[in-house]
Amino acid sequence: MERATIDLWVGLFVVLGMGALMVLALKVGNLGGASVSDGYVVTAHFSNIGGLKARAPVKSAGVVVGRVTEIAYDPERHDARVMLRLGKDYQFSRDTSAGIMTSGLLGEQYISLETGGDSVMLKAGDKIKITQSAVVLENLIGQFLFNNKAADSGDKK
Repeated sequence: MERATIDLWVGLFVVLGMGALMVLALKVGNLGGASVSDGYVVTAHFSNIGGLKARAPVKSAGVVVGRVTEIAYDPERHDARVMLRLGKDYQFSRDTSAGIMTSGLLGEQYISLETGGDSVMLKAGDKIKITQSAVVLENLIGQFLFNNKAADSGDKK
């Protein structure tokens, strides 16, 4: 009888541990948390999305207000079309700007929304016209090195 009780407690502990690992995996994988499935979808076009991925957060003032639902290449505009699902509780003006930002130096990328001053609000199917593409670290380093080399060769004259 004593052995069966110990086995029951060990089994319960293992099940709880596996549940905790599942919750942790969902949080790390950006699959858990608040759902914005009942929100509205807007579109933004970017010339470079860097490492942005579907399910990336959409933030405004540091608060998650939505998720990236789809990323596709637009063959007519030759850029990336990003679909954003915003929560129905969050309203943004028609002149809102969207930028691709990075959490920390090498962290995950997300969309940052900055609302404008227009009194007309975005609605389902609208397009965000003002966008700022991702900053690619490799390009910045290349520009820095090239500019320093050009400055050094100019000083020798």
